[in-house]
This record gives sequence, C-alpha cells and structure tokens, in this order.
Amino acid sequence: FTTASGVHARPLADFCLMAMLMFAKDYGWMERDKRQKRWERYCAEELTDKTLAIIGLGRVGQEVARHGKKMDMRVIGTKRSPEPLPDVDEVYGPDDLDAILPQADYLVLIAPHTGETERLIGERELAMMKPSAVFINIARGTLVDEAALVAALREGRLKGAALDVFQEEPLPVASPLWDMPNVIISPHSASTVTQENARITALFCDNLRRYLRGEPLRNVLDTERLSVAREDVFAR
Repeated sequence: FTTASGVHARPLADFCLMAMLMFAKDYGWMERDKRQKRWERYCAEELTDKTLAIIGLGRVGQEVARHGKKMDMRVIGTKRSPEPLPDVDEVYGPDDLDAILPQADYLVLIAPHTGETERLIGERELAMMKPSAVFINIARGTLVDEAALVAALREGRLKGAALDVFQEEPLPVASPLWDMPNVIISPHSASTVTQENARITALFCDNLRRYLRGEPLRNVLDTERLSVAREDVFAR
C-alpha cells in the first residue's frame, strides 16, 4: 500500500495561513463595515512573534511551520519522534500536548485519525488555551469534541476557529457553527486545488515505474501504526 501523503501539504498550509491572517487582520470587522457601508479606521495585528502550535508535524505540519516562519512566527509542535525540524523552534512528543496548548496563539490540528487521537481536543484541552487563541482543524472532525468547541467559542473562551472538517459531513444545517461570526467554515475543501489531480497522477505514475523496475516505492503505508481502519486516513 502507498499513499498520496504530501500532495496536499501546500494547499492545506495555505489555508492555515489564510485563516491566521483573516483573524489577525480582523476580516470580520471589514466585512461587517462593508455590509453597512461604514468607513471607520481600525487597528489589527501582525503574525510576527505570535506562537503557532502544530499538532502533528508530518509533511503537512512541516509545510504549515514553513509558512509560519516566513511570517516571523514562533513555531512549536508535536511529533511522534521529537527530533529537531527545520522551521520549528521546539519539537515536543505526542504526550506533551498540555505543554504546548497554553502557549498557542494559533493551534493547527493535523494529526491522523487513530485510536490514540480520537477526541484529542476536548473541553479540558480547550480550557488550557488562551481566550485570544484561534483553533484551526485540517485533520478530521473526530479528533475534536465539537460540542465543547462550540461552547468555548460561544462563551468567549476561544477567539475563533477555522474548520475544514467536522464530526458529521456535510455539516448539518442545524449546526450552530454556521451562524457563529468567529468561525470560518470550509466544506472539507482546503486541500482541493487545480493542481491536485496532476500531482496525484504524477505520484502514482512514478510509483508504478518504480514497482515495475523493482525499486523502492514512495509513501509506503506503515500498517503497523494504523490502529483505525478508515479510508480517510490514507488521504493525507
């Protein structure tokens, strides 16, 4: 088994950067004033020196880190094997989540869905974050207690969220997330770009040539680490 791992790294990282800039520059304010045709100057923030915390420093996570460093952010994150990585100031192990949550100005979730990560972010974890923090989920909706996230956003215990994935997809019409002004909703499309199919095809053809020549394949799936058999684990 081989995967398309890495193909979606750039578009997903771009989505994260877009979301961080929208909150830093208070796009919601601009949109409200535009609708009301009101001209009023306001003061926004920079991403400079903000702490970007990434849960899951795989290929996508490392691309998110690279984007963060380009914006002069402080970058921290978790990895199964916490060795030093380019563009990451501090690498923690998977059991060190409690250490990074209070530091995060922007928290990006990009871990795979396994038995270990089911509901990784719940009421307890959200309570550890700054009220000024923004949560970005480009992993899977099952990694988050959605009801706890809604409560934190409603009660001002979290500044905002940018969500590409949800517990139930399509997101039900009755979900309160639709009407929350501090939530960006993407219909599981953050990784979908015009170049996607060409990149997947090129990767497949390269692996096919390698297979026919008896050469090592790219992106071989480690089935020993796959504790939840789901087709969505293969995608990223």
